[in-house]
Amino acid sequence: MYLISVLLFALSANLDNFTVAITFGMRKIKLNFFINFLIAVITGVGTFLSMSIGRVIGQFFSASVSNTLGSVILILIGVWFLKDFFKKPRENKECQTKEKVNLNTMLEDPETADLDRSGTIDAGESAILALALTINNFGMGVGASISGLNIGATTIFTFLISMVSITVGYRVGKSCIPKSLCRFVPLISGGIVIALGIFEMLI
Repeated sequence: MYLISVLLFALSANLDNFTVAITFGMRKIKLNFFINFLIAVITGVGTFLSMSIGRVIGQFFSASVSNTLGSVILILIGVWFLKDFFKKPRENKECQTKEKVNLNTMLEDPETADLDRSGTIDAGESAILALALTINNFGMGVGASISGLNIGATTIFTFLISMVSITVGYRVGKSCIPKSLCRFVPLISGGIVIALGIFEMLI
């Protein structure tokens, strides 16, 4: 039961990594092992920090209240992801190029992470991209920690699945999978986070 919760969190936290890698693969933007490792490390550190904050918050409540509070936070975040999917026009979900580049547009259009248009993601660009991915999952880490997920195990699984998801996503992208599937990420991620919240509330 404990392992299921950790896996659900890690899978949901890395869906964005997966679709970002698909985009890189489709655009033939080079993504080597070191860059993959760097993104996974930053994602793991972000998970650790957000869950550490959640642990501090959880100390102010009893175990049962913390579990319920954390579960409710996860469910609300999942609902927010679903709202994001149904609210935004589908055209904007297809990762079209934006003129202004910031952390939000990097997630919607991962190609903009290649700031110098070199066709390769370097260490600096990957760090910025990883920061965007980490911030996107920050609230989820806080809620998961409050609900009782182990920080160490969750951080390790998030790191490992990040490595796998980017590797697989890149290869999938190079196989010419339609990038329009990117728009379903908030829907899938929202469903997983809601399932995690409900699961944690019941155990």
